[in-house]
Amino acid sequence: MRSTTHIRLAFLTVLTLFSFGGCADETPDPAPSFPWEDWLDWERLVDWDTLTVDGRARTFNVHLPPQYEERTGPLPLVIGLHGTGGSAVQFDRHYHLSEKADQEGFVAVYPNGVKSDGRLGIRTWNAGACCDFAARENIDDVRFIRELIDRLILTYRIDAKRVYVTGMSNGGMLAYRLAAEIPEKIAAIAPVSCTMVVDPPAEQSRSMPILHLHSVLDEIVPYNGGTNPLGYHFPPVDSVLNVWAKRNGCLPDAQVVTDNDRYMQVQWVDEKGSPLIVYYVTQDGGHSWPGGERVRPQAAPPSTVIDANDLLWDFFERFNLQYRI
Repeated sequence: MRSTTHIRLAFLTVLTLFSFGGCADETPDPAPSFPWEDWLDWERLVDWDTLTVDGRARTFNVHLPPQYEERTGPLPLVIGLHGTGGSAVQFDRHYHLSEKADQEGFVAVYPNGVKSDGRLGIRTWNAGACCDFAARENIDDVRFIRELIDRLILTYRIDAKRVYVTGMSNGGMLAYRLAAEIPEKIAAIAPVSCTMVVDPPAEQSRSMPILHLHSVLDEIVPYNGGTNPLGYHFPPVDSVLNVWAKRNGCLPDAQVVTDNDRYMQVQWVDEKGSPLIVYYVTQDGGHSWPGGERVRPQAAPPSTVIDANDLLWDFFERFNLQYRI
């Protein structure tokens, strides 16, 4: 049974790297493209910050914008969670969130998921029912991110009321789990190309604003739900967002804001008419980060009709732990 899991995980890695833009580890600064044989060497070039959780040395990389030195007050924090087969540095490199942080003046941090014990040593997050090594070994990634937030607030000038999480694929799944299990730490989330694979607690301490981005062409995590080519079954995104709309006390009927041949935008609003959940479904792209890089010719192209970084920051700016700014 264990060997079968490793085979499926290896297949998932190959599909991740060559079909939808995941990759192994890289350097955090702008650099020319590297050939495949160099990708696994990039991690060794990074001076990682380390946090020990449950006896494991967990690594992460912090990006401070130029405004950090210029300002005296606290800055918002955005946590970027990579997908299966990716890494902290891959997220930074291919999705260009640090460039957005420099423009808008927020701190970005990129944690690493744990490596599998297989030959490829790919990284995953325990988002509940997904994914592979991290889920199988019951890695406590919620504790890791909770303690990471606490560490960063103590170490840097971080506004504890303005901590946000975004994630790609398996990283987006973890964002949903964090929203469900530590809502007191996170002001809003922006999952991309994923769905929720954990049952949230019955009680919720506060509303959780959600921006969800997806493509109708996503074959790895189909937005309508179902079983993907690797045999993984995912619930439809609409059902997940309806659950969160109810938990957030939104009005029951979603509003269609835009519906054309490029994308559809749907939102769920509270009793004051303020959008608490916003959902973009694009007609282009695939299992990829909208506005990011197409990592390899075989990878699914990113959507060009929306830009994930612009949308997530416009959304995050509206909220803090008191709900809205």
